[in-house]
Amino acid sequence: MVNYQPASLDAAFAALADPTRRAILERLARSAATVSELADPFDMSLPAVSKHLRVLENAGLLARRIEGRTHRIVLSTAPLDEVTRWLEQHRRFWESRLDALEKFLAETRPKQEKSWPLNPPPSPSESSARSRRHPSGSSTRGRKPKRSRAGSRRRKNSPPS
Repeated sequence: MVNYQPASLDAAFAALADPTRRAILERLARSAATVSELADPFDMSLPAVSKHLRVLENAGLLARRIEGRTHRIVLSTAPLDEVTRWLEQHRRFWESRLDALEKFLAETRPKQEKSWPLNPPPSPSESSARSRRHPSGSSTRGRKPKRSRAGSRRRKNSPPS
């Protein structure tokens, strides 16, 4: 069993949780870049991109080389290798458990399953005609008008008595 540093794994997973930071890592996987080159495709300020870079740097996922006034950012794969090993170990664990479950279910499954018929056989009827379907009360649109009682409606143009 491999011993992992929980703090470094937590930092790496936290850094990878953000889509902007994952996009930055994908860009750095192609080649090193300056901060402004990394910020260019994003619709955010340079300080906001710098905060993302600081999170990635604290997780050990990138390194910064200062050349004069320019900061060149380089991908560091060591934490990603540790994450990959951790994921692989857990994948093997769950894969073996799921294989055992699949085997158990195959062994305990009834040999012949009875299924319900898709279409029930027609019932014998003396009439060959089908009954007409009547719509339910809820199938009509809108509210049903209330029926008025005889003599309870006023006429619009008649003066009140």
